[in-house]
Amino acid sequence: MAVLLNTSELNLARDPVTKVSDWQSYRYDSGIQSGAATTAHSLRGTAEESDPEYSKKYTTTTTTTTYTQGSIPDMESQFAMTRGQRVQAAMFPDTMMEGTQILSTQVDLGQQTNIQKLSEPSQMLKTAIVHLINYQDDAELAIRAVPELTKLLNDEDPVVVNKAAMIVNQLARKEASRRALMQSPQMVAAVVRTMQNTSDMETARCTTSILHNLSHHREGLLSIFKSGGIPALVRMLSSPMESVLFYAITTLHNLLLHQEGAKMAVRLADGLQKMVPLLQKSNPKFLAITTDCLQLLSYGNQESKLIILANGGPEGLVYIMQHHTYEKLLWTTSRVLKVLSVCPSNKPAIVEAGGMQALGKHLTGSSPRLVQNCLWTLRNLSDAATKQDGLDGLLQILVTQLSSTDLNVLTCSTGILSNLTCNNGRNKALVTQDNGVESLIQAILRAEQKEDITEPAVCALRHLTSRHPDAELAQNAVRQHYGIPTIVKLLNQPHYWPVIKATVGLIRNLALCPVNQGPIRDAGAITNLVRLLVKSHQDAQRHTTASSQTYQDGVRMEEIVEGCTGALHILARDPINRCEIIGLQTIPLLVQLLYSPIENVKRVAAGVLCELALDKQAAEMIDAEGASAPLMELLHSSNEGIATYAAAVLFRISEDKNADYKKRVSVELTHSLFKHDPGAWEAAQNMSMDGQMYVEDMDPGFQQYRTYNPDMDGMMETDMHDMVDGDYLPDAYDPMMRQQYRYTHA
Repeated sequence: MAVLLNTSELNLARDPVTKVSDWQSYRYDSGIQSGAATTAHSLRGTAEESDPEYSKKYTTTTTTTTYTQGSIPDMESQFAMTRGQRVQAAMFPDTMMEGTQILSTQVDLGQQTNIQKLSEPSQMLKTAIVHLINYQDDAELAIRAVPELTKLLNDEDPVVVNKAAMIVNQLARKEASRRALMQSPQMVAAVVRTMQNTSDMETARCTTSILHNLSHHREGLLSIFKSGGIPALVRMLSSPMESVLFYAITTLHNLLLHQEGAKMAVRLADGLQKMVPLLQKSNPKFLAITTDCLQLLSYGNQESKLIILANGGPEGLVYIMQHHTYEKLLWTTSRVLKVLSVCPSNKPAIVEAGGMQALGKHLTGSSPRLVQNCLWTLRNLSDAATKQDGLDGLLQILVTQLSSTDLNVLTCSTGILSNLTCNNGRNKALVTQDNGVESLIQAILRAEQKEDITEPAVCALRHLTSRHPDAELAQNAVRQHYGIPTIVKLLNQPHYWPVIKATVGLIRNLALCPVNQGPIRDAGAITNLVRLLVKSHQDAQRHTTASSQTYQDGVRMEEIVEGCTGALHILARDPINRCEIIGLQTIPLLVQLLYSPIENVKRVAAGVLCELALDKQAAEMIDAEGASAPLMELLHSSNEGIATYAAAVLFRISEDKNADYKKRVSVELTHSLFKHDPGAWEAAQNMSMDGQMYVEDMDPGFQQYRTYNPDMDGMMETDMHDMVDGDYLPDAYDPMMRQQYRYTHA
């Protein structure tokens, strides 16, 4: 049993150096003396080999004797006489004298006797009891020593302080004495003060080690926090000694994880300014702890994100993703990048530093959590990387990822492809050539009713089918892979308006290919488009009358009106489709749309009427609905497309009118649309005759409900996909934005 310390042995009258030397001269089982082992007792229930008390060898000799039939009575009497010795040897071998011979009752060497079976549990019980006794001794010793050691730590002599810090460090490594230390606010405060004021590297190492050991307990964390340990630990992050850096960062990490108020304290102590430069270190385990600290501090705090940016954080983090292979480090780094990727200021910096390529190289790795984090981060960054070069490999990987059965992988992959193919003809061509159209159609089929996959997948298809050299190839590929029925089916109820909006735009692009007109009609697209046009127009009118919000799921109903009308405009190029549109009694509504306050709605409505007016009966119906008056007004529009369509419709409906009506129309045209371009008169007449002249689609200019760059790719191609901060809410919420995509960890 350990020797107990008497207070009489602590002679306060002696000088401090002598007192420290006396402390080191004691030989206690607690291990506080200089050079003693400092590890805690083994948790395995067995003695440590290095402990001389437990390493003593006890030897007994077992003699096996063969007996004849006549000697059995003598054998039984000998067994009876040695039974106590056998029990003693099995359970208390240390009490046996060296060389004692014990008669064995073991007949089969492969089968233990009952006494032998009891031997091991007995030894384990004895060892546990000894450990409990020593634990109590350690606690009592520490309680007695703490007041004196606190005084020594406050001594003016740096040698005394160093020796005292070494002793306290030894105590902090054992659980019993460590609890005594953390229960003394004076001791913890003295350690913090010593760490902050010392210029001796060894003293700094010991004091940071003490706080590191205390930080493994909630009580210790609270003591460090209350003693002002956080500012002192932040200062130690500038130490040139690697062990001091390690102890300081791990202690701060424990505080950030488990101590309330620690995050704000670290921010106020300029902890971020000290941590970001540490990203230049090479030790992967140290970097893993540092990056996790950055993630804890930056999540949900915009100021912290900007501080990381100002100190070169994006470049350091991207460098780690490019050059390290330690999975835990890559995972913690990707978490920081995921948080920063929703910051408008950090996003371009990460992309510029090569973040897209660095994250993309880990998408084929074996760590699911790393792949998932990289995908979410790429999805957040992708709207800022639409003009980024060198993404060929990433696009190929993303197309491959579309075959995944993991819905989270599909959500991210479709979102990234949607953004990267926005306004980038090269990326569109690459995805089209890599069988991206077929993969996206299959993803839509697997997604079923999951809108956060369906919407970006349809948007990506909409991008691929418009404004790049291989657009016609993509339009045909959708038909060849039986995608048209699948896409048209998305127009059916229940309505999720962002998906409806994207689908309508895709149908319009597909209709640009004449071969697709028949299959689109056969799939029932025209009926669905007219139905949606009527419903969205009614909803828009109702909201306008009530002066209330016109958004549904973040989409304005005027956008649906514009999209459906634009799709019908392209579909009306086909004579059969034209007849079906006329038969659905759409002309009264289209004429009414000419009065819309939205310029794009007027343009597409005039475009549809221009197509329908090629049919003489339809032209008469248009005239009967009173279209001449609004069309005359539209001739004066500053939008060239609107004025041209209006002129064409007026020419067609005036063909059977009297000479006075025709003269009035021609005079109106001369004094409005064509007064600056006399040659346009003949062009308008030609358009009215053959119907083959079309105004090129302009930027629809829809109201954006996300904070991303507007998309210029074809009608309604305006959607960039949302940001996510892991399983966290976005940093800011705009009531005009629809519900953002969120990812919840399983």
